[in-house]
Amino acid sequence: MRLIRFGSPGQEKPGIETQAGNRLDCSGFGEDWNELFFETDGLTRLQEYLSSHKDSLPSIPNDIRLGSPIGRPSKIICVGLNYSLHAKESGMEVPKEPVLFMKASSSLTGPFDEIIIPRESHKTDWEVELAVVIGKKASYVSKEKAMDYVAGYTIHNDVSERDFQLNRGGQWVKGKSNDTFAPIGPYLVTKEDIPDPHSLRLWLSLNGEIMQDSNTSDLVFDIPELVSYISQFMSLFPGDVISTGTPSGVGMGLNPPKYLKAGDVVELGIEGLGVSKQEVIGYDDKLRIM
Repeated sequence: MRLIRFGSPGQEKPGIETQAGNRLDCSGFGEDWNELFFETDGLTRLQEYLSSHKDSLPSIPNDIRLGSPIGRPSKIICVGLNYSLHAKESGMEVPKEPVLFMKASSSLTGPFDEIIIPRESHKTDWEVELAVVIGKKASYVSKEKAMDYVAGYTIHNDVSERDFQLNRGGQWVKGKSNDTFAPIGPYLVTKEDIPDPHSLRLWLSLNGEIMQDSNTSDLVFDIPELVSYISQFMSLFPGDVISTGTPSGVGMGLNPPKYLKAGDVVELGIEGLGVSKQEVIGYDDKLRIM
């Protein structure tokens, strides 16, 4: 299944996208795609609902905004330096254990929403990442059973302000959590429809030029390792997002470095998970629009 959420920000409704690309309104199911939905075996219940209601579901016009395919999760956990070439371009060693940092859930936005460059920012960067969505509570999970706790996958642009991240003291969260810094979607694809998440092409273009082009087979730590490892330090709740890291080709790693500016267009995709696209605007431009 492909789960979507559609409508104005903060008023999103649940839906699905069919294999043919048709979007269907699931408001009649009576639940949002959020923590409670996943916690109560919502994917199974939704599949049963669709078996008898799919043909009668209202269509969603293609010009309706898509939001994040999951309601605001309790946390977004990111993995740093999880592709060896990205570690190299960052001037850092490949880690011996996963590097973890948190991203504020308030940074979550839709897959086609604008990226707003924050005030005082001169180094806003892009990062295409495979995001894993947790399907049930996980605590002290073994690597062998870790995939049992995965609901599905989606695309995450881990937008990052490098000066805030690296030069403002403390951990990376300052450069990762600005509003609009977590475009996710267009949809959540359930794990049954992605037989091998460790063999997916992922790519990102800036103004039509390919900047990142890699494969999840190059992950330093794979998905079972990450789910198991993170669950040793915190409980993972249904709907939580684990962003598995970005490959080489970020702006910070170029010579000379290159960063986002107002008017830029970022497009990114992962095999089997669709494509998202964001236009970049300045903070002051956003204020004028509002």
